Amino acid sequence: MRVSEADILVVPGYRGSQPEHWQTRWENRLSTARRVHQREWTKPVREDWVQAVADAVNESTRPVVLVAHSLGVASAVQAIPLFTHRVAGAFFVSPPDVANPALRPKHLQTFGPYPRDPLPFPSVVIASRNDPFSTFDVAEDIAAAWGSLFVDAGDSGHLNAESGHGPWPEGLLTFGKFVSQLPLTQ
Repeated sequence: MRVSEADILVVPGYRGSQPEHWQTRWENRLSTARRVHQREWTKPVREDWVQAVADAVNESTRPVVLVAHSLGVASAVQAIPLFTHRVAGAFFVSPPDVANPALRPKHLQTFGPYPRDPLPFPSVVIASRNDPFSTFDVAEDIAAAWGSLFVDAGDSGHLNAESGHGPWPEGLLTFGKFVSQLPLTQ
C-alpha cells in the first residue's frame, strides 16, 4: 500500500502534539493525514477519547492507518471494538503503562488495562528503554500480546519533541516501510 492510498489518522496523546512534535510534522507532510481531535487535551476522559478515535476511523473513505503516540495508543486500542471501517494497520509509539498505579497524572490510568488479544490488523510498537511513562518490559510484553512487530528505540525517552524527536526522520522511514508492506485489500 502507498501512503496516498490510506487515510492516515494521527492520534496524539495527553496534551496533544505541539507544532514541533513529530506527529504534527508528519501530519503536515503527509497529504492524506489528519488529526483525531479531542475536546479536552489536558483532562482526558476515556469514553470521549475512545469515541473520537472510533468516529474518525468510521468516517474514513479509504483504508485507515493509525499513527498513535502515548495515550493515543491507549485510546486507539480501546476503540477497536467500535470500528466499523477497515483499519489496514497501526503504528504505535511509546505506549504508556496505563495499568501502573504510579502513572501520573492519575486519570491516565482510567485508559487501562490494555486488552491483551491480538490486534485484528498489522501493527508496530516502538518503545524506548528509558521512557518515563512505561518500562521497556511492559511495552515489549503488550506488543507481544497484540502480535505487533516490536522496535527497540534504545535510550530515547518518550519519543517526543522534549526527548529530541521533533522531525524524527528514522521514525518516518520506519513508518513508510511499514505502510509499504500493508496489503491494499484484506
